Amino acid sequence: MKFRHATTDDVPEILRVAERSWEHDYPDILTRESAREAVHEWYDADRLELDAVTADTALVVAIDEAADEDVAGPVVGFVHGVVDDDTGTLLRVYVDPDYRGAGTGRALVEYAMDDFGTRGVERVEAMVLVANEPGNEFYESLGFELVQRATTTIAGEPYDENIYLKLL
Repeated sequence: MKFRHATTDDVPEILRVAERSWEHDYPDILTRESAREAVHEWYDADRLELDAVTADTALVVAIDEAADEDVAGPVVGFVHGVVDDDTGTLLRVYVDPDYRGAGTGRALVEYAMDDFGTRGVERVEAMVLVANEPGNEFYESLGFELVQRATTTIAGEPYDENIYLKLL
């Protein structure tokens, strides 16, 4: 697996990973229509292309160099974060369901946190839906601490989310 900052050429693959992940992770939480709507809202292609080249954004992809591009694209996961002064925020971390369990998500987060550290970040926040038990377990396994509960809106509906914090 190779990790690198995303380019605008990676955006279609990032969208594919996001859509597959949402459909896999949230079938009991969101309708398929709500999940698709959220993917297109939260992962707007124009915004992702801008984030791929914006200085205060970390958009990192995991590449499977051995992938058969006729079956699946080379991007198998991504992390999307932003930097604001001394705080880095992990907005999204997704790994294609077919590639989970091999440490790719952990490696993506570590890559992003290293990147944040070079930018002077001292604290990293992450958000995950309360109902997403594997997502919550993931952040806790990385040493993040639950510090707050908030509400986010997906497809016009409110959902509780946990906010995690890790000091660098």
